[in-house]
Amino acid sequence: MGWHRELLIGFDLETTGTDPREARIVTAAVVEVKAGEPIGRRDWLADPGVPIPDDAVAVHGITNERVAARGRPAAEVADEVADALVGHWRAGAPVVAYNAAFDLSLLTAELRRHGLPSLGDRLGGAETGPVVDPLTIDRAVDRYRRGKRTLEAVCQVYGVVLDGAHEAGADALAAARVAFAVAEAHPTVAAMEPWELHREQIGWYAEWAAGYQQWLRRKGTPEAVVDGGWPLRGPATPAG
Repeated sequence: MGWHRELLIGFDLETTGTDPREARIVTAAVVEVKAGEPIGRRDWLADPGVPIPDDAVAVHGITNERVAARGRPAAEVADEVADALVGHWRAGAPVVAYNAAFDLSLLTAELRRHGLPSLGDRLGGAETGPVVDPLTIDRAVDRYRRGKRTLEAVCQVYGVVLDGAHEAGADALAAARVAFAVAEAHPTVAAMEPWELHREQIGWYAEWAAGYQQWLRRKGTPEAVVDGGWPLRGPATPAG
């Protein structure tokens, strides 16, 4: 059947910013998906403890007033999201996150910020995963395709309907559906075992990061550094 036809766990965060070291969780979603269809879902709304910038509100629509009135403490949300992901990993289900190094690194920073056990600690010291990142896979299997690689753009490429972009549950479901579509389109991806695919993505992401860093330096940013760690940014990256 292939890993993509088994249970997949879509995961997404909407946040206060774009730096996973500094940004905080605003909303989170964990969606259970099988054969491209949702069969379960959990959602969280957090009070991040810092003001949500206007540009972030413009993206996801979650206001400071809403999180103040209805959001739960950020530490509780981070703890519960981490437990949810670890529970699925322990049960053998891959977690699917589009640009996983952002979401998982941000969650890791939040756990550290609040003095909570890391994902690795919760897994008894085991490696975090398996993770499926449709962005990393798509870059590897269709390297020279022109155009953007945002979730919305890649959904269009693979014929996935994305209703409500930048809503955590919608993005988590779309990520799982894109993973399914990529595997359907590329039998070599579908044929891998989840951990085999996980380890391939480590190499693919590192290769992309090195190439992107070289491109930035050629374009006039000689000090540019692109962290090639996946699915978590490198250990030298500090928490916010």
